Amino acid sequence: DSVADQVYPAAVILTVDTPKTGGVNVGAWLAVSFAPCSEVMPSCSDNIPDYDALIIGAGLSGMYQLHVLREQGFRAHVLEAGSGVGGTWYWNRYPGARFDSESWSYGYSFSAELLEEWDWSEHFAGQPEVERYCNHVADKFDLRRDISFSTRVAWARFEEESCSWRVGTAAGREFRARFLVTAIGLLSAPTMPRFEGVESFSGQWAHTGLWPKEGINFDGKRVAVIGTGASGVQTIQEVAKSAARLTVFQRRPNWCTPLHNGPISEAEMDAIRTRYDEIFELCKQTTACFVHSVDSRGTFEVTPEEREAFWEERYAGQGFGIWQGNFRDMLKDREANQMMSAFVADKIRARVNDPATAELLIPKDHGFGTRRVPQETHYYEVYNQPNVELVSMLEAPIERVTPTGLRTRDRDYAFDVIIYATGFDAVTGSFDRIDFRGAGDVTLKDKWAEGPRTLVGVMVDQFPNLFMIMGPHAALGNNPRSIEYNVEWVRDCLVHARSTGAQRLEAKAEAVEAWANFVHEKAQGLLSNEIDSWMTGVNMNVAGRKHRRLVRYAGTAPEYRARCDAIAAGGYEELQQS
Repeated sequence: DSVADQVYPAAVILTVDTPKTGGVNVGAWLAVSFAPCSEVMPSCSDNIPDYDALIIGAGLSGMYQLHVLREQGFRAHVLEAGSGVGGTWYWNRYPGARFDSESWSYGYSFSAELLEEWDWSEHFAGQPEVERYCNHVADKFDLRRDISFSTRVAWARFEEESCSWRVGTAAGREFRARFLVTAIGLLSAPTMPRFEGVESFSGQWAHTGLWPKEGINFDGKRVAVIGTGASGVQTIQEVAKSAARLTVFQRRPNWCTPLHNGPISEAEMDAIRTRYDEIFELCKQTTACFVHSVDSRGTFEVTPEEREAFWEERYAGQGFGIWQGNFRDMLKDREANQMMSAFVADKIRARVNDPATAELLIPKDHGFGTRRVPQETHYYEVYNQPNVELVSMLEAPIERVTPTGLRTRDRDYAFDVIIYATGFDAVTGSFDRIDFRGAGDVTLKDKWAEGPRTLVGVMVDQFPNLFMIMGPHAALGNNPRSIEYNVEWVRDCLVHARSTGAQRLEAKAEAVEAWANFVHEKAQGLLSNEIDSWMTGVNMNVAGRKHRRLVRYAGTAPEYRARCDAIAAGGYEELQQS
């Protein structure tokens, strides 16, 4: 174990056998790790880094990137802040956390053997099962031997002389690699509300994105949940089952639709296995890699009766069908979106007994689908329970956290537990928390001060040999499908560099500009870009992050892959190679 924890790529194990004593063979194992070559042979550090590639993060992106680079013979190593693999599914272990993509469309597709041996128990798996899956993958492909756990990256600097990256951790360790790959996730920088007195609370408190491994017991307790986004909705559903009193503090509501989850029988799982090729091919063809396809008809190209029946079918269906499989104009045509929003609003009114509470739960500041739609299981019925209260923070804003609870403009509340479901500094936030410095010591945070600009969400000019998996302006949606594509694109690019002898790869500024123009072109006309959300780079909990920025690619996944494929087929002419 001590050797596995070291930063060094090589170690020697010496076996020392002592004479047998009393018929017992007494042996001792001595592990000796070598210091980096720069400490032994200073001259070699100029040209030979410790690794070919360092990968930041051991979630789905980082694990797969490690696997494919090792397959190609690269010396690769992963730096992971947590004590285990899983990324999102390691940190977000709050009650109710689960997939909103169908389980069987979400897992890795690269290994037929893995697909054959893994059984999903639910159509939308919960966090414990997903974390078990991630650990199974790590064990099956022996990934842990090349992962340094509990290793949080603090800074990364590109060194011109050696054409390599120097990476430092919060604990003061340093690593060097020719190439650096970020696999740090879109939603991995949790944000706390900027209330006074957070640390003064004497009870238990946690952010959903940094949930304690030992969990929190809600039985018979007074609990506050702040936030009604996706994680808040999932948490509220579970906490309401056992808390003596649950008070939900809502800043602004979201449009939520039924998940309609259910178990997967053995026979159904066997049937799914026979369709995996078909399933993953469908994911390649759809707009956002989900198994749901946008309906080719417009909202007003059908009769009112047909429209109502279509929406009823979608509302009764599983998962994101109602969002990703709706009429083609629903996210662009204002009148069509208003009609869809009215349909869902009526569903909320029908499910919540108290009319005033129902109206508080219906969004007034954005239309249906213009933010990512939280999927729920009896969420609205929670507000019919006598132990649940809804407080609108627009009407009664929280002024501070007190030692015993929360104080709003109207009153003091006493709680045993406070849960912050206050979201993430999405897309760029995880990059901002690491001090990335490229050529000429330019910082990535400064580079993106007015909004991120990338080459296909994977590279940035002035940051040679830096690759991003699912970076800003990459294709999002059912993310593992896009993750696999990004990872393989990066692998192929590094194989190309090795075959040509290139030690430095950098996106050309004009190529970044061209991709930025394409991203902006694809965003035209989308109602979602008129809305404050993490998808437009807005987070009220982040200082200075209250203006909208284009942080996501809004075109289709097939269009995105076509652009990336063209770059590779053309010999990566969009990159400076030396």
